[in-house]
Amino acid sequence: MQNPQLAFRYAKSLLNESIQKDQLKEVFKDMNVLSDICTKNDVFIQMLKSPIIPNEKKGDVLRAVLKGKFSEITARFLRLIAKKHRESYFLEMVNAFIDLYKENQKIYKVRLTTAVPISEELKQFFIKKIKADTSMQKIELESVVRKELIGGFILEYGDQLADASVSYELGNSMKLFRKNDFIFRLR
Repeated sequence: MQNPQLAFRYAKSLLNESIQKDQLKEVFKDMNVLSDICTKNDVFIQMLKSPIIPNEKKGDVLRAVLKGKFSEITARFLRLIAKKHRESYFLEMVNAFIDLYKENQKIYKVRLTTAVPISEELKQFFIKKIKADTSMQKIELESVVRKELIGGFILEYGDQLADASVSYELGNSMKLFRKNDFIFRLR
């Protein structure tokens, strides 16, 4: 069961406290480590979400796994999650914090989808082009490969989409042929 509003509220509180205590970067590093733990260890997340395992045991596991490895703010946050029995929303809170941090630091996520893997040089070209054409200066580029594009690329950032793929152009050409605009123009 997901609860994005709850996750956002907890993450926002953690972000605000981190800023007040001037430990934002340390807490961000902690949250990245926690995100890695969660994504690499499915059993850990299943344990936290399990209604069968008592909340006290979940809290004990959280304390044991994380003891002495994170900043005091992160440790207090994790104790609060255990105390309030919010362990099942743990990964959502971690991801919400990471998103809020990136928004706070004006780090923009850009997705580049191509038909084949592209070189690092080409990725840097796209980053430079986006920086030159927009106000985005800190860019995190995610490269995705989808063979059905045939060629070209799709670039997504914010609410913008630039589709310069061969499959898109073929689709447009098919629509024109179906309308018979070409035959009408010949008469």
